[in-house]
Amino acid sequence: MDRATKIVRAYLDAMEARDLDLARSYLAPGFRMTFPGGVTFRKLEELVEWSRGRYRHVRKVYGPTDEAGSGENPVVYSTGTLEGEWPDGSSFSNIRFIDRFELKDGRIVDQQVWNDLAEHLQSAGKD
Repeated sequence: MDRATKIVRAYLDAMEARDLDLARSYLAPGFRMTFPGGVTFRKLEELVEWSRGRYRHVRKVYGPTDEAGSGENPVVYSTGTLEGEWPDGSSFSNIRFIDRFELKDGRIVDQQVWNDLAEHLQSAGKD
């Protein structure tokens, strides 16, 4: 696993564990994350609050990870599926995701998130 991919995975693991202090240690000043629908956050606490009404918890099941670029400014693509619990306690799984991370000087500056969570919410009548 390349260095940038290790940084991204450590960040995602910290986020899953809701260890926001550890997750924040992987972020560069000015960090930004964008979710489907153009929802943008600059603070991890904003994401946690926003996601509270969407699901009780979520876990990534990782597929292939690709790293592009070299030096101190690589881009990492992490793919796989999501599994977890909806707010009503019912479970979900096999929801596709792709996360794109830009790194600068060994820290994450941008995260773009694409997933099918909203489509599953609608089809399950949970929106």
